[in-house]
Amino acid sequence: MEKFKELGLSEFMLAAIEAKGFTEPSPVQAAVIPTLMNDGGDIIAQAQTGTGKTAAFAIPLIEKLTPRTGKIQALVLAPTRELALQVATEIESLSGDKKLRVLTVYGGQAYGPQLKGLRDGVDIVVGTPGRVIDHLDRGSMELSSISYLIIDEADEMLNMGFAEAMEQILARANPDRRTLLFSATMPPRIADMARKFMKNSQHITVKKRDITTALIDQIYFEVKEKDKFEALCRIIDIEKQFYGLIFCRTKADVDQLVRKLLERNFVAEGLHGDVAQAQREIILDRFKAQKLTILVATDVAARGIDINNLSHVINYALPNDIDSYVHRIGRTGRAGNKGTAITFITPSEYRKLIFIQNKTRSEIRKAEVPDVKEVIKTKKARITEEIDAIVCMGDEEGRFTKWAEKLIEKYEARDLVAALLKQSFEEELDEQNYGEINVPERGGYRVDTRGTTRLFIAVGRVDGMNPRSLVDLIRTTSNIDDRLINDVKVLEKFSFVTVPFTEAESVIRSFSSGKQRLLVKKDRGPNTAPGSPRSGGFDDRPKRQASYKKKY
Repeated sequence: MEKFKELGLSEFMLAAIEAKGFTEPSPVQAAVIPTLMNDGGDIIAQAQTGTGKTAAFAIPLIEKLTPRTGKIQALVLAPTRELALQVATEIESLSGDKKLRVLTVYGGQAYGPQLKGLRDGVDIVVGTPGRVIDHLDRGSMELSSISYLIIDEADEMLNMGFAEAMEQILARANPDRRTLLFSATMPPRIADMARKFMKNSQHITVKKRDITTALIDQIYFEVKEKDKFEALCRIIDIEKQFYGLIFCRTKADVDQLVRKLLERNFVAEGLHGDVAQAQREIILDRFKAQKLTILVATDVAARGIDINNLSHVINYALPNDIDSYVHRIGRTGRAGNKGTAITFITPSEYRKLIFIQNKTRSEIRKAEVPDVKEVIKTKKARITEEIDAIVCMGDEEGRFTKWAEKLIEKYEARDLVAALLKQSFEEELDEQNYGEINVPERGGYRVDTRGTTRLFIAVGRVDGMNPRSLVDLIRTTSNIDDRLINDVKVLEKFSFVTVPFTEAESVIRSFSSGKQRLLVKKDRGPNTAPGSPRSGGFDDRPKRQASYKKKY
């Protein structure tokens, strides 16, 4: 708590923070809280869900607002009903005995309770842009004297078509307010909005390496498109307790995946833009209560789902950009809980994955899809644990003991237990439930599991080359660290080296466009006679990785 104390917070607030289980401020909290606590200009903060940004603005608001003044002192705009409710809950949980009155207003809910709350007087309104505009037009909400306007997830509101509504609200709010704008990215429309409606603004950025937390184990599985579903089923089945979000690219993909999961007897639901609000609320309530443990969603539909104890986030389809990747995986590994982020990629998507890894400065390690026999073995072990627990509980009422005694008199104990196991678990433990998965090759050449590739270089001993001089040539021409150049083989008229996959393109470009022009290309494996210029004369087939299960 020492770092929270350094932010200049009151004893009341420190106690509320400690009660929430916070131990030290996140990067966005450390930057935003003292800035908002001090009287000054507006704030633009680039940060995603999962970075603790709600508390970053809630804590200063609670410290600075006076309860029950009879007017709205702060307005928080959120893109979805779920996020609005989540923000309101967070503010209320930190308010404690200060008893600030918080009201949520959003579409899909009757106007009656909202109108009554506004008439009775509230200190903070948390709402979606469309419903806030409705109240302004009705005259039921007045923003001319608010002190704070917080826009949460501004870029998502832009994506959802709320740009004009946001601008209207900014224009109709007290011009002397302080404005705090949170946005994961800064598209031109949001930047223009900030310039037009914000003054003396300070820009705070939470770097991506601060967002991809060490509590998240990031894994990727390279599979063919047709094998993704089979891989997903094995991963869910091998987990003791799977409670996760699965991301798809489109609404149709969500519906198709949910249908296939249901056909395999998994309990799953889907969320996308076509799901009615009432049904959406039912699904999310079941998911938060863990009565439903598999939720399939699109990026936009998943907004507002902020649960601390998700075990997994699965990118069934690789997201289109880095921010989406970070935003997705940030939904696990929260509040001190460890989480796993899994990404399925096809061979053609490998470069995109490496790009994401480099930009986020995080390790996304390759793992092997669990073998069917391994999945069945894990299931049997889990069933054995459950049986052990049931046996330990005993049968105090004797409802089954006498029955069991009669059966044991009639049958051998081993045969009896085997029959009961067969009756209960034969279908679940049937290996035929699982299909086959073929390990794919990537493109026309192959890359080993460490992310390296073999290069053919048209220079050899006849040109006066030896391993040391070849490494020096590559280093000086392409500016690659010579420690990254391995497995150097210099032959009579040509040579081979192994470099990281991400460096291979740079080496090829350097030799094709620089002063030292030389034929350098990716070796395509032993498709011709070993030792020929078109052959690598080596075997770079992927070595077997530690299985997914063994990551624990």
